Amino acid sequence: MHIKIMGPGCQNCQKVADLVQASVDESGVNAQIEKVTDFQEMAKAGVLSTPAVVIDGAVKCVGKVPSKEEILSWLK
Repeated sequence: MHIKIMGPGCQNCQKVADLVQASVDESGVNAQIEKVTDFQEMAKAGVLSTPAVVIDGAVKCVGKVPSKEEILSWLK
């Protein structure tokens, strides 16, 4: 599983990164987590608002900090 956290590195982006890492650890899923700060790459993925979470190419969340429960549901 490949998870991308998209955003410039703001406080909310860091919250999302921490939540995703905690969720991956809790679920035991084998996942590679990547932080994407390049706005051109975000636009190519269709992300125009940050923070965003993209899992295996599918945009799961844009413009908000998701709950840990939401993230865990995406990892199943």
